[in-house]
Amino acid sequence: MHPDVARGVCNRISERLADKEYGSSDDLEREIKGVLRQVFLEEAFGKNEPFDLVEKVKGHSRPCKILFVGPNGAGKTTTIAKVAKMLMNAGLSVVISASDTFRAAAIEQTEEHGRRLGVRVIRHDYGGDAAAVAFDAIKHAEANGIDVVLIDSAGRQDTNFNLLKELEKINRIARPDIKIFIGESLAGNSLYQQVKRFNDTIRLDGIILTKADCDAKGGTAISIVKETGVPIIYIGVGQRYEDLQKFDPTFIIDKII
Repeated sequence: MHPDVARGVCNRISERLADKEYGSSDDLEREIKGVLRQVFLEEAFGKNEPFDLVEKVKGHSRPCKILFVGPNGAGKTTTIAKVAKMLMNAGLSVVISASDTFRAAAIEQTEEHGRRLGVRVIRHDYGGDAAAVAFDAIKHAEANGIDVVLIDSAGRQDTNFNLLKELEKINRIARPDIKIFIGESLAGNSLYQQVKRFNDTIRLDGIILTKADCDAKGGTAISIVKETGVPIIYIGVGQRYEDLQKFDPTFIIDKII
């Protein structure tokens, strides 16, 4: 957990419990849990202002372009498919840009999701210009009246200079309207560094945390929001396309307390 939040917890508990007497350990425990809940809501998630992606897209000019970024292995491509399903359920049409031309089998994985969902996938060959794929997907959307372009990108670590430069090029050419970071909730405090670097590079609008159903606690989420100010908007809670839910701070707080 972020040190500032930990210090805030300790200070607030000290203030609340000082010079008080409790009839039982149960009363004391209830008091401490109440303080914890209040501190987490106010100090950790007080600035987290998640938005409804469906409503944001509906209020945007067409096509709305959404760029997804993040490290390797976080479940980015699968999460994009989940987002596509969510948007389609809301009556929006979608095209996916298979702009991960770096990872082996990434394009085939994207195409398989597209086949299952009935979504067109725009692709080039491996080693091709990722920004050019995004450009073609946007042109396809414009020509066919498609509402949303979901732009995949190569999974990259925050220390990979060349791939970060490629990401800057995609951002410059595609000019995405919404930029979303996808990361594992299990990644621990290293996730904060990743979010910070990506945010410095392209300025993120939101975060989706994957594998939240496997995260025993949730201090990572507190650290991210406290340090970067980038809101967590959705969490992945399973493997099905429907397993994407809006972020609710109480989901994390209940796990911690």
